[in-house]
Amino acid sequence: MNKEDKRLKQEYKQTQRAMGVFLIRNMVTDKIFLVAGLDLEGIVNRHKFQLTIGKYPNLELQADWNILGSTNFAFEILDQMEPPRDPKLDRGEELAFMETMWLEKLKPFGDRGYNERKLNREEKLHRIAANRRGEF
Repeated sequence: MNKEDKRLKQEYKQTQRAMGVFLIRNMVTDKIFLVAGLDLEGIVNRHKFQLTIGKYPNLELQADWNILGSTNFAFEILDQMEPPRDPKLDRGEELAFMETMWLEKLKPFGDRGYNERKLNREEKLHRIAANRRGEF
C-alpha cells in the first residue's frame, strides 16, 4: 500500500459519518424492520448485503426477501443527525433515544413488523431470575 492509499484510508477512518434510524419496508405486506446505526450509510449497506447473500439474522425478514425478491423491499431513512461536535455527548445514547422514539411511534412488532419488542428493566430481571431457576 502506497503512502497516498494509507493517507486516504486514515482520512476515511477519521471521518465522522451521519448516524440515524432507517427501516426496511416489505412493500407487499407493508411490514417494516427498524434499525439504528452510528454510521447510517454503512449500516444500510451491511443490511442490504446480508439480505442479498441470504445471511440476515432476522430469519422472518430473510424468508420474505427470498420469496418476494429484493424489488419488493425499500430502504427508507427515517431520521439522521450529524455526530455531535461536543465530545462529551454520548453518540450511542443519542442514537438509542432516537431508536426508542421511532420504535414507540411505529410499533414494528408482530403483524406490523419484523422487530422484537425490547424488554424493560423489570422484564429483563424476571427473565434472568427465570433462567437461574431453569424455567427458560
